[in-house]
Amino acid sequence: MSNSLDPGRSPSGGFLGQLTLLWSRFRAWLPDGVDRRVRVMAWATLVAQTLLVGTGGAVRLTGSGLGCPTWPRCTDESFISTPEMGIHGVIEFGNRLLTFLLVVVAILTFLAVLRLKRRGYGLFSLAVAIACGIPAQAVIGGISVRTHLNPYVVGLHFVVSVVLVALSTVLVWRARYPREQRVRLAPGWLAAVAHAASFFVAVTILVGIVTTGSGPHAGDSGAARNGLDSEFLQHVHSWPAYIVLALTAVLWVSARRLRLPRLLSTVTLLLVVEALQIVVGITQARTGLPEILVGLHMVLACALAAAMTAVVLSLKGAPADQSLSTPEEPALAAR
Repeated sequence: MSNSLDPGRSPSGGFLGQLTLLWSRFRAWLPDGVDRRVRVMAWATLVAQTLLVGTGGAVRLTGSGLGCPTWPRCTDESFISTPEMGIHGVIEFGNRLLTFLLVVVAILTFLAVLRLKRRGYGLFSLAVAIACGIPAQAVIGGISVRTHLNPYVVGLHFVVSVVLVALSTVLVWRARYPREQRVRLAPGWLAAVAHAASFFVAVTILVGIVTTGSGPHAGDSGAARNGLDSEFLQHVHSWPAYIVLALTAVLWVSARRLRLPRLLSTVTLLLVVEALQIVVGITQARTGLPEILVGLHMVLACALAAAMTAVVLSLKGAPADQSLSTPEEPALAAR
C-alpha cells in the first residue's frame, strides 16, 4: 500500500522533482566545450549588434528619431505606434522592437557558455558584459528621446554600440580560438604600431560622431545640432583616418615580411574596410550627405572597430601554430 504522505509522491514534490530533472537534462545538453553552437551564437551576437546600428541609422536618417515621442511608451497611452503617427512611428517602434531580438540572442549566448564559466576561456564574462550593454543602450536611447535627440546623447548611444561591437568581436575570436596559448607573436615595435592604429581608429570614430552631430541628419526636423562648423569638422575627421591608413599599410608590409599569416589576414581585412570607408566618406561629403551613404558610413564604422579589434587580437596566439585553422576542443575531438 502506497504512503499518501510521501513527499516524493505529493503533487508539489512531483512537480519540483520533474522541474529538477528537466533542468538537469537541459543543463547536460548545454555545450561543455566550445562547439559549433557556441561559435554560431558568438557570430549571431556580432551580427545583431551591427544590425542595431544599421536600424538606428535608418531611424535617424529618415527623420524618425521622435517617431515615438516618449519612452518607454511610444505615446503617453500606448507602448506601440499608432496609425496617426505614420511611417515615422513605425520605423522608430520597429527599431525599439529590435531590442527584444538582442535580448533573445543574449539569453541564448549566455546559455551556450553557461557551463564554460570556469574553463578560463573568458566567454562567460564577455557574454554577461554584452548582455548588460543592452539595457544600458535602451536607457540611453530613452534619454535621447526625452532630451529631443540631444546630439551628445545620441553620440553616446553610438559610442556604446561601437564598444559592444568590439566586445562581440572578442567573443567571436575567443570562440574560434578557445584553448590557444596567448603569447605575443609580433615584435614589440609592431605591437606598438597596431595599438597606435587602434587609438587613431577610436579618435576617427569619435570625431565622426561630433561631425554627424553638426550636420543635417538630426533624426528629426526640430532636433538641435551641436552648433559646430560641419564643413571644417569633415576635414578634421579625415586627418586621423589617413593616419590609420598609413599605420595599417606599415602593419600589412611588416606582417608580410615577418611571415605572420594571421596578422596579415586581419590587417588585410582592416585595409579593405578602411578603403571602403574612405571612398564612402569622400563621396558623401561631395554629394551633399545623401542618407544612404551616411547610413553605410555608420555601419562601416562598426566594421572598422571590429576589424581593428581583430588585428589587436591577432598580435597574440600559439607560437607553434599560426595557421588560421580552428583548434578543436580535446573533449569534442575525443568523441
